[in-house]
Amino acid sequence: TLPSLKREMRNLSEECNLEPVTVSMAYVYFEKLVLQGKLNKQNRKLCAGACVLLAAKISSDLRKHEVKHLIDKLEERFRFNRRDLIGFEFTVLVALELALYLPENQVLPHYRRLTQQS
Repeated sequence: TLPSLKREMRNLSEECNLEPVTVSMAYVYFEKLVLQGKLNKQNRKLCAGACVLLAAKISSDLRKHEVKHLIDKLEERFRFNRRDLIGFEFTVLVALELALYLPENQVLPHYRRLTQQS
């Protein structure tokens, strides 16, 4: 289910020490894909993984080994192949029309929820 996928995204992000703002951005990307009808049973985990990866890349200055660690974790948690993830990252980027920098009003509601939960 979508809520459980978002929970996985959050847990994994916390394990990789990503900031709540990064998770919030990943959620926004993910919801945009859902609203566009891009998700199906086959690709939803790849979508979630690609959203986390893109958010991490754009919102934090991850070093190369940290990106690799994140990809390892995503692969292990969502049980997909890293090659599929890397390919899918571009698909998601196109679906989001390359708009990875989000207006604050889209990110803040998630951010508030995440920071109140912890």
